[in-house]
This record gives sequence, C-alpha cells and structure tokens, in this order.
Amino acid sequence: MEVILLRHAQTAGNLKGCYIGRTDEPLSETGIGDLQKKGVFNKVAHVFVSPMRRAVETANLLFPKAEFTVCEGLREMDFGVFEGRSPKEMKNDDNYRTWVDGGCIECCPNGESVDTFTERTCAAFDEAVRKTIEHKEKSLIVVAHGGSIMSIMSCYAKPHRPYFEWHVQNCGGYRAVLDENTWASNPILRDYAELGVLCL
Repeated sequence: MEVILLRHAQTAGNLKGCYIGRTDEPLSETGIGDLQKKGVFNKVAHVFVSPMRRAVETANLLFPKAEFTVCEGLREMDFGVFEGRSPKEMKNDDNYRTWVDGGCIECCPNGESVDTFTERTCAAFDEAVRKTIEHKEKSLIVVAHGGSIMSIMSCYAKPHRPYFEWHVQNCGGYRAVLDENTWASNPILRDYAELGVLCL
C-alpha cells in the first residue's frame, strides 16, 4: 500500500515562526496560493485528515471530491504556555529555556511531551492503516501537521531516524510503502522519500 503524509499549507503563525499547535488558524493567502500551484486531484476518493482548520482547508483545496475521515488523534502537538509565541519572544523565558535545553522533548508546561504526542498520533495513524486495509484500498493519504508527520515517521519508518530529523516544510511530506499482510505484526513504512511534485 502506498502512504502519503502531507503537511498543511502555510498559516500566519507559521510565517512568524510561532509554535502553533492547538490554535485553530486558517490558511494564509500565501498558503492557499502554494496549494493552487500543486493542482486539484479529483480522482482521490478518501483522505484521513486532522480536525484542525488548516488541515481541513488544505485537504478541501487539493481533494475536493474526496470523502474525509477526521481523526482527532492527528491534531498537532499541544505546546501549552508556549502556544502562539515565537522563540525570539521567549528567549528570556526560564520555562522555555529549560524546555529547549532538554532537547524540546519533555512536557511543555500545560501541554504535551513528544512521547505523549507521538503515542497519540501513532495510535490514530495505526487505526487509519487498519481501516484502509479493511476496505481493501491501495493508498492511504493523510493531511495533518509537521509534528504529526514527524511522529509517524520516527515511529514506523525504517531505516529509523530521530523525531526532529523528519521535519518538513508547509505543503511538504513523505511518500512511503507498507505491507498490508504484515502491518499488524510488524508495522513498518519502507521505501520512503520526501514528496516532490504531487502526482496522484
């Protein structure tokens, strides 16, 4: 089965370099323009999508005729008290400095840790894979967030790479392959590559 993991297009918060997790921003004009350059894919029948507005808007523009399955677990990481703020704004914030010095993996105050977030996201992805296999579909398309994709790839992709090495830009993502017959016992994404031109 082919798997496509696609990050939503740009928002105003993305442009400013802010931590945007639970904030439900729409796409910016630039983000919409970037998507329009990618084209419209009317033959895509089904897409799994994060409930966040920026992901749903991305999916609607690219796949206007698809049926959407909204997956709560694919939401972006909750950055707690860092939400909506940029690193520059927080350079003198002790909580932020402590989090950064710890590798940005521990729990954000009033938010999530990378481990908790990854567990949530991968549970949602695994459910999406199983539903796709059950319905005998040959491809799985997920439209979500940078962090969601980082979680999925760091958990399932082989050869393995650490979480932060899977970062992708807005409208970016990965194409990979999984074996439907062995997913339940040995869940692996293989033959992965960064998305270039979106051909579906």
